[in-house]
Amino acid sequence: MKRLQAFKFELQPNGEQARSMRRFAGSCRFVFNKALSMQKAIYEDGEKKLGYAGLCKILTEWRNSPETAWLADAPVHPLQQTLKDLERAYTNFFAKRADFPRFKKKGQHDSFRYPDAKQFKIDQSNNRIFLPKLGWIRYRNSRDILGQAKNITVSANGRKWFVSIQTEREVEQPVHPATSIVGIDVGITRFATLSDGSYIEPLNTFRKHQQRLARYQRAMSRKTKFSSNWKKAKARVQKIHTRIANVRKDFLHKTTTTISKNHAIVCIEDLQVRNMSKSAAGSSDSLGRNVKAKSGLNKSILDQGWFEFRRQLEYKQVWLGGDVLAVPARNTSRTCPACGYVSADNRQTQAKFACMDCGYENNADIVGAINVLERGHRLLACGELAQSGRSVKQEPTKATTQGLALV
Repeated sequence: MKRLQAFKFELQPNGEQARSMRRFAGSCRFVFNKALSMQKAIYEDGEKKLGYAGLCKILTEWRNSPETAWLADAPVHPLQQTLKDLERAYTNFFAKRADFPRFKKKGQHDSFRYPDAKQFKIDQSNNRIFLPKLGWIRYRNSRDILGQAKNITVSANGRKWFVSIQTEREVEQPVHPATSIVGIDVGITRFATLSDGSYIEPLNTFRKHQQRLARYQRAMSRKTKFSSNWKKAKARVQKIHTRIANVRKDFLHKTTTTISKNHAIVCIEDLQVRNMSKSAAGSSDSLGRNVKAKSGLNKSILDQGWFEFRRQLEYKQVWLGGDVLAVPARNTSRTCPACGYVSADNRQTQAKFACMDCGYENNADIVGAINVLERGHRLLACGELAQSGRSVKQEPTKATTQGLALV
């Protein structure tokens, strides 16, 4: 099987190379925004949007125009790749797979990409890489690059530059070393609770740095915008954000690696994190309730990184030969795993579960993990999810009984 994998390293450019990379990223951002503005105007006029070939012709005109002649200083392939990214974003929007493309802002996700392996060279023995119009740049070689390099993306994070090298290689079909299946219930008090009773404590990276971050943000707000002192204060704020992101990512990688190595099949809840973390402020006509409490809950949810946790589990299980099953999360912490009785009263507190029907008691997070595992078993056995349990006002149906009998 073919494996696509990216290897990311920190670049060590000199002053001139760093300035050139900032200009190249700015040129790509300018081309993206200008092309997006043009596409929006065409769309509002009811005309057919320009394709990638048409945008490339306009790009040539921009590079030869006296007003935007500075675009010719940037390599042409990253600029063309930017137009290709815009075309893909437009296609995803009309296919209802994504929102409408947004304009790029300076200082946020500054990057540019060389899409063809013919445009760069990698010298691993000397820890350097060659990029057009930049020359040889040294990088921190922390591990070997496996496979054939397909493309390279140069990105900025804070005051540092990084290179991401995507490779492709043939590997044997993996066979997972473990044979067990586990259900996982994610939360805030406990980051992840497994159906075998074990759990992982949350890291709460943002909460640990929240006070210091707020202090630096207040100091930044007192500075004159775009002044030298404002830029220094902004750099301090960015450094804290980078620290928070790096610690969280390290924690998630270690956690997902441990889980994926020990379990062949992992059952998780199919959580819609974006909907769960929406603001409760409401509108001017209809004000929300408990806005402050919901805001704190949203911060705690986003601090856990549930989406990234699932993403890492999925690709690591594929690499090891395992699988990840996403099951509906509704009523997983309200359903009794012993009798199937469903009621909000079953969960008396955040941690305590006590069935109002049969009296079964356990930790609420463990109950949720057991129910997730049970739904995973049903998905494997039946190929679809049968409705489990019974609510306060509804008795088990014939279809439910048949579904439970198949497990």
